[in-house]
Amino acid sequence: MALSTDSLFKPLQIGSMKLDNRIVMAPMTRGFAIDGEVSDAHVQYYRRRAQGGVGLLVTEGVVVDRPASRNEPNVPKFYGPALQGWKPVVEAVHATGGAIAPQVWHTGAVRSSTMDWEPDSPVESPSGLYAPGEGRGKAMSEEDIADTVAAFAKAARDAKDLGFDCVEVHGAHGYLVDQFFWGGTNLRTDRYGGPGLVQRSRFAAEIVAAIRGAVGADFPLILRVSQWKQQDYSVRLTHTPKEMEAWLLPLVEAGVDVLHCSQRRFWTPEFPEIDGDDGLNFAGWAKKLTGARTISVGSVGLDGDFLAVFKGQFSQTAGIDDLLERMDREEFDMIAVGRALITDPDWAVKVRDGRLGELVPFSSEALAEFV
Repeated sequence: MALSTDSLFKPLQIGSMKLDNRIVMAPMTRGFAIDGEVSDAHVQYYRRRAQGGVGLLVTEGVVVDRPASRNEPNVPKFYGPALQGWKPVVEAVHATGGAIAPQVWHTGAVRSSTMDWEPDSPVESPSGLYAPGEGRGKAMSEEDIADTVAAFAKAARDAKDLGFDCVEVHGAHGYLVDQFFWGGTNLRTDRYGGPGLVQRSRFAAEIVAAIRGAVGADFPLILRVSQWKQQDYSVRLTHTPKEMEAWLLPLVEAGVDVLHCSQRRFWTPEFPEIDGDDGLNFAGWAKKLTGARTISVGSVGLDGDFLAVFKGQFSQTAGIDDLLERMDREEFDMIAVGRALITDPDWAVKVRDGRLGELVPFSSEALAEFV
């Protein structure tokens, strides 16, 4: 007997934002913003996923106003003249009844995975490292850090002014904020470094507090976090629930409303060695330890993890029953869907209506199109 999808389609209120359902479009870099400018193609792209039943769309990463904040020329800018290009996107999503958030971003010392391109200014990171022992760019001064915190806060305020429903900070996957978290890339001896994750979280906590001051108490703030890094998939920032609580709870107390917890596979238990945890995943543990709302993400609808999807086509129905069971027991509050929505914008309504046989399998060829 098929499981009910009701738990996926319950409304949810977070601060000033009301969502019609619990499905989130995950942020995915598409690389179609020529020199950082969005176009009507972006309006149509996001409108189409909102029409397909997604409750909250999180945009592709958009970079804050810092030199070398992007690692590809066609990543969208979220400052200057490019900013107003997002207003028609917001209006298009709202016209369908959907909600939308920009994912504000700084790529730090991470190179592009798709092209050989260098920004005009030196890349910046906590200690001038791309990965442990691998130098790239320059270490940030305290003035650089303060300016970057201010740039994130301004981007969040601009998002609110443009009519976005909330804002997400990219603090995962080995990019700038995560490079501060990671002891392998943060070797600083000042107040932004140290032997413990709590000390290395100061940069993120200052960003969160600055954003909260810029947007007020009711505008929702999402923070995307991960244990793994694109530089090293095996990295774990925390190994016990106690360590995870010490990392995430201060960030929630600083002003985070929602933790967007990225795993390579959402069905993987975060601490499998602990008995009696019901196999909680990362988002499940984050919710249990901090009391914050959480979004789970990781290979939803794909029968292989997302790092392998470029090799071919994958079933769109994989893991749906497991997802529904976890949603029914409220392990986490929302689920983010990524590449499944590139190939099938109607993924959400098809799942809602039990039309799993109509889901379009993901194909890597779809990444070359922006429709």
